[in-house]
Amino acid sequence: MTRWSILAAALPAMAGCGTQPEPRYLVGDPYRLGGVWAYPREDYALAETGLAEVLPAPMFGGQTASGEALTAQGLTASHCSLQIPAIIRVTNLENGRSMLLRVHDRGPEKLGRILGVSLRAGALLGMAPGRVTQIALVVDAEMSRAVAEALPGHAPAPVAIAAAPRAAVLREELAPLAGAREAPRRHIQPLPGAAPSAELAPQRRGTPLALPEAVTQTAPRPGSLFVEAGQFSGRSAAEAVAAYLPGARITQQGRGRNANFRVALGPFDEVRAADFALERALAASLSGARIIVR
Repeated sequence: MTRWSILAAALPAMAGCGTQPEPRYLVGDPYRLGGVWAYPREDYALAETGLAEVLPAPMFGGQTASGEALTAQGLTASHCSLQIPAIIRVTNLENGRSMLLRVHDRGPEKLGRILGVSLRAGALLGMAPGRVTQIALVVDAEMSRAVAEALPGHAPAPVAIAAAPRAAVLREELAPLAGAREAPRRHIQPLPGAAPSAELAPQRRGTPLALPEAVTQTAPRPGSLFVEAGQFSGRSAAEAVAAYLPGARITQQGRGRNANFRVALGPFDEVRAADFALERALAASLSGARIIVR
């Protein structure tokens, strides 16, 4: 199933009572959650690994940060900084299950968790409530832009400015030069079975996207937990940060101008140890520290 057919087939409705909350596009201002500042931003290229959890069933009448009604049965997720909505592919690294989810709220509140998923999404991904799971997530840029543009609050598309009219251009067919041979003109036929690309069906304004329950099975690839304190383009900056974290290691990726230096603690075999190391990094004023899987 293509991404466009997914969008076209999954535009359901939020049954229409006038008192129902209307979702909207949201980035928002910096805020404090779980004792740490979060900085929301529009990011269509985000790819990250980390720990996720299944969110508890919402209270009746609850709403998301963007004004949508909370539900435990949607294929939805909470992220601390991504624009809302965003379509992401989430992979459970521990069992290889992968599917599309829609970010519709802020969270999770627990320190060191990059994603919270609904009860239904957790069940399909094989995530047990009450325990954390190693995941990878990637933003689907095309689908995310498509659903965002259909919601109130999204910046309107640039106004098209008509170009100045141009006079008609006349052309004349000239006879071929003496001695030259002209190839016969051919009409190019379309390939057998080729069909014009389908256009994206418009999403009804104010209607949240409900994705299909399509789970892909990939190979499990669990990894080790690390606490990454930062990435730097220069070794001296990395060394200065590592000095605040006894036991931190500096790893280099790339060379020359493309060199990247990572400062990290680990590996850790247990979540509890990674959580403790994250608290150490945050206590050292390294606000960008996070738990990653590699």
